[in-house]
Amino acid sequence: MKVVTGVVGNDIHVVANRLIDISLQARGFEVFNLGVNTYLEEFFDAVIETNADVLLISSLNGEAEGWCREVKILKSKYGNHLDNVVFMIGGNLVVGTGSDEDIVPKFKDYGFDLVFHQVDLNTGLDALEEYLKEKK
Repeated sequence: MKVVTGVVGNDIHVVANRLIDISLQARGFEVFNLGVNTYLEEFFDAVIETNADVLLISSLNGEAEGWCREVKILKSKYGNHLDNVVFMIGGNLVVGTGSDEDIVPKFKDYGFDLVFHQVDLNTGLDALEEYLKEKK
């Protein structure tokens, strides 16, 4: 399975990004890592170019909320090219405090299938693999 990953917006958490890359590769995924400071359109273009199965966006500075509000809009612009792509986001998704009960539904409404706010990387990747098995 192919995964496009990277850090959204003006976030420069390169070490966490590399750990995600390594962890995905260790689980057998083919990874296309766009690095840090990545705009949503770059993620979407890469998913189409690579024919990826999963888009995994990360954010550690908490600004994902501002950067990711347009996921659903962009999905509609790109048409059916993204219909079967799993959209996942994880990390520290908002600035300040907030509960999962508030944050997860908000990001799902933005257009993400899987949302992991302040969840351990391996827990999130386990959930991704389970989701992919169920989706088959």
